[in-house]
Amino acid sequence: MNALAPLDRKARAAKILAILDELLPAPAIPLDHGDAYQLLIAVILSAQCTDERVNMVTPALFARAPDAKTMAAMTPAEVYPFIRSCGFASKADNIVAMSKALVEKHGGHVPRDMAALEELPGVGHKTASVVMVQAFNEPAFPVDTHIHRLAGRWQLSRARTVEEVEEDLKAVFPRDRWVNLHLQIIYFGRQYCTAKAHLPEQCPICSWAMSKARARREKRQGLSKPLMKPATKSAKATSKSKATSKSKATSKSKSKSKSKSKSQSKSR
Repeated sequence: MNALAPLDRKARAAKILAILDELLPAPAIPLDHGDAYQLLIAVILSAQCTDERVNMVTPALFARAPDAKTMAAMTPAEVYPFIRSCGFASKADNIVAMSKALVEKHGGHVPRDMAALEELPGVGHKTASVVMVQAFNEPAFPVDTHIHRLAGRWQLSRARTVEEVEEDLKAVFPRDRWVNLHLQIIYFGRQYCTAKAHLPEQCPICSWAMSKARARREKRQGLSKPLMKPATKSAKATSKSKATSKSKATSKSKSKSKSKSKSQSKSR
């Protein structure tokens, strides 16, 4: 790995930001939507589902129910057929409940407030952050699986939790860059710094930002996530002992079976 990586996190972040600006200067919002409400629905659907699949599903759904008032009048059973390919039926429950809450508490409009968003059914911190930054252009830093992975690879965070990553990234990147930056990192993770089949030495950022120890560990693990600490000697010995015991037990069982078979043959 390149030995010229800045040791200071802010200096490292500044170098990363310059590379992202060069490679991905104007990242597009990946989820298709017409307004803040439709974006909120799309983000809820995107949980454990690809953006591409969501964009295939939402046109028909929004043609049937383009706003909170119309969606709130539907039942989850009526909504689910539209979103079936996006996964869990609970998403339909959340969409209807969230729409009703918007109508009852906010006049059918999506609130431009993080706390108010997080109070809505089915809306967590990440979903609220995405809506704040992508619908209202308010500084926020939603952390998805790509951002979580890359923050750890680039030594910008210990990346033990999503909350820790968000706090660490907000500390090293300028606030006025958060709106575009979270999308730049997501697209970079998809195109250049994938979870699997990733070659650190060929990555525009990992080639100098990733630690040698992490690079070796990822290589041993097939360059996939999540990273698992190498097994200790005692753990390996225990595993080997269990395998040996299992093998002996199987052999003993087979021996008894053969002996019983011979005994039965003689009795006949």
